Amino acid sequence: MPLLGRIQNLVALRESDHGLYLDGDILLPTREVPAGTEPGDEVRVFISRDSEDRLVATTRLPLCQAGDYAGLKVVEVNPRLGAFLDWGLVKDLLLPFAEQSKPVRVGETVVVRVLIDPKSDRLIATTKLGRYLDKTAPRYQPGQPVSLRILERTPLGWSAIVEGSHRGLLHANEVHRPLQPGEEIGGFVREVKEDYKIDLSLEPVGFGRVTSLSDRILEALRNGGGRIELGDGSTPEAIREAFGASKKAFKAAIGSLYRRRLVEPGPHSLVLLTPSPKARGKGHPTK
Repeated sequence: MPLLGRIQNLVALRESDHGLYLDGDILLPTREVPAGTEPGDEVRVFISRDSEDRLVATTRLPLCQAGDYAGLKVVEVNPRLGAFLDWGLVKDLLLPFAEQSKPVRVGETVVVRVLIDPKSDRLIATTKLGRYLDKTAPRYQPGQPVSLRILERTPLGWSAIVEGSHRGLLHANEVHRPLQPGEEIGGFVREVKEDYKIDLSLEPVGFGRVTSLSDRILEALRNGGGRIELGDGSTPEAIREAFGASKKAFKAAIGSLYRRRLVEPGPHSLVLLTPSPKARGKGHPTK
């Protein structure tokens, strides 16, 4: 059954002078029909409404669909209707004034949820996201990898939508690279608090964090001929630029590598140690 606001595969039923009619008697205009498509074929389309409120199909797929959160750019503000957002279709998506948590400006990227307006049965956007986010107890575990949709900068850091469901927070000291509202990135759950608030991290938590950074440092050393110009005395900015990590995490990773006799750290350099033949032979007895 055709679903408004969703990308789906529909079967072509019959041809007409105006295009191809699909399941549900929905028109796919002639300009949208893929070459060689005939009745009986499946076509991947997005369903919206035309200017006369009829369901219509398009093979041009939007950046998001009903129920999705997305970061979309404001391309126009109409003083009577609201803002229009670029979501990848010829017809822009309306963000009504009544659905704006605060006024938006042309050129700004805003994080919205796409929904079907219960009054008009048309697709619209809203920035009033609180009513749609899950407020029940999160079931995430510390260290669990999650997908994040960045919302906005706050006094404490960056708020984000976790797995398209809950709201979480990336504390400022956990962010070591620029972020943009609407950006979708991978992250990790640091802690789920008793009040259901979720603390997040962009790096693996605990030992996994050190291990991941250690691997990246080793790779940089190998690619750099066995030496990189970073060490305990390097600035946090230089470390962040090279590895996207805090100086504390970098020093912990170096310590882990040093204990394994893999590197020789200096104040402003790090050297990859070559294992001795005896060390390389450990764990591989001859037959």
